[in-house]
Amino acid sequence: MYRPLTLLSGLLFVCCAHSAERIVDTRDGSTVTREQLIEVMADSEFVLLGELHDNAAHHRDRGELLIALKSHAPSIVAEHLESGKTVVAGSDLQADLQADLERAGFDAKGWGWPLHQPLFAAVISAGMPLSGGNIPRATARNIARAGESALPEEITQLIAETPLDAEAREKLDADLLHGHCGQLDATMLPGLRLAQRARDATMFNALRSATQRPSILVAGNGHVRLDYGVPSLIRHYLPNSRFVSIGFVEEPAVGLQAQYHYLWITEPTPRRDPCSTFKTGKAGR
Repeated sequence: MYRPLTLLSGLLFVCCAHSAERIVDTRDGSTVTREQLIEVMADSEFVLLGELHDNAAHHRDRGELLIALKSHAPSIVAEHLESGKTVVAGSDLQADLQADLERAGFDAKGWGWPLHQPLFAAVISAGMPLSGGNIPRATARNIARAGESALPEEITQLIAETPLDAEAREKLDADLLHGHCGQLDATMLPGLRLAQRARDATMFNALRSATQRPSILVAGNGHVRLDYGVPSLIRHYLPNSRFVSIGFVEEPAVGLQAQYHYLWITEPTPRRDPCSTFKTGKAGR
């Protein structure tokens, strides 16, 4: 479990890094400082940092957080890279970073590079160990189509021993349906749910296998949710560990309090309707 903030508890805090942003402790809705959040992260064994993939501010902010934790020698696990692969920086950080990431399974086009550049440049420049936490995309597709028979052996048991309760399963299904713009055949839900859980289990495995603490996961907000994400596996397999989940979200942050320990709230990023391609019959990524 994460430890509550103990310093200066009677004062009003403001997020100091970027004035239009704020950090909220979801226990009581209070606003806390970046320095206080760093204190909580440094005192945790596992730190889960979410993101909206297309919000550049989220990658910038998390890069700054990780730089601030450099003295604690954390290890970093990334959803964006394949499990079992690590990133070794080239001699020229600016020229080689994308290539270094791609050798570890990074899909530059799919992730909209250089959106994530501030995050990964911060990690590499600080000399932090960076490793992958995700299953290959082809494996995820096979799981979605074939079900349990396509699961890697080491992941099968992890999932079997941590079934989601009915409420968490319903929320995950609703989010999967929303992510497909409401145009998902109901018969596909079990396979997609299993693929999502396989990703979470693989990220959890990578987190607990990291040799340095805190072990920090950078991943989409869905993977760091307290109800159906990686935290569900941490609570089951490492019940006495200290961990904190931080969702990086946009205004207005409504109905998210129960999903994370902290919310880092930013301005919305301009974007086109993500469902426009679905409406024209051209399914997106």
